[in-house]
Amino acid sequence: MRICLITPEPDHPLLASTTALLTAAGHRVESLDPTALGEAGAPEQPADVHLLKSRTPQALALARELEHHGAPVLNSAAATALCQDRTAMAELALRSGLPFAGTRTYDSLAAWAAGAPLGSSPVVVKSRHSRRHDLVARVDDRTRLDELARAWPQEPVVVQEFAPNSGWDHKLWAIGDRVFAALRRSELAPEGRGPTRPLARAELPPGWEDLVRRVGEEFALDVYGVDLIDTGGGTPLIVDVNAFPGIRGQAGAPEALAALALERGTRR
Repeated sequence: MRICLITPEPDHPLLASTTALLTAAGHRVESLDPTALGEAGAPEQPADVHLLKSRTPQALALARELEHHGAPVLNSAAATALCQDRTAMAELALRSGLPFAGTRTYDSLAAWAAGAPLGSSPVVVKSRHSRRHDLVARVDDRTRLDELARAWPQEPVVVQEFAPNSGWDHKLWAIGDRVFAALRRSELAPEGRGPTRPLARAELPPGWEDLVRRVGEEFALDVYGVDLIDTGGGTPLIVDVNAFPGIRGQAGAPEALAALALERGTRR
């Protein structure tokens, strides 16, 4: 079977380990760097299945073209694009009854900051469009808000009420039906983001795995991450959904990804 990785980084640990497993089993693994294709577009002979580990406009355009010709892509271009728009993400999650943080959207941080009536409770300000090195910050007072507005004046943003929590994010990842978990100190914590700590699935509260799988169903995702925070009320709060995250250091993740790729390629 031919498996194609759509990524500029085929040596990413998860992809490299998955490639080794597939190659050892006699399958052919190729990679396409969407930033280097230029006007060439999709290959004339698509692979049996494509793994979309990139979120750039070029990568999404390539994925859409492959899908137009009937080639399977995991995750789909539409599902990947949805997870980059935090406004659309929140709307879908809340419409589906998922416990997602209430979200307000503003065209620019400077415009919102100019008239924002800050209350006594902190808020979280995020770039509307999720990407590397985007804006994610806690705002407790006018001084902090003005500081961010000067640094990111034209940035479209979403604003969420800050939910008191332990300061640790539960990072849950899914590859098909397999769920993996870890703890990571929140980047909003006073100490800043720390190392990721392994978390056995048996340590997850009841219902959390089912919640993650439900997110995958509602967002039409095959490989994805869900960031949860425990607010102490029993039901966790979803604060982010990511398409095809790194899932580094999770035992069994490469095996799960290889199996999923083969299953989808065979289904085709």
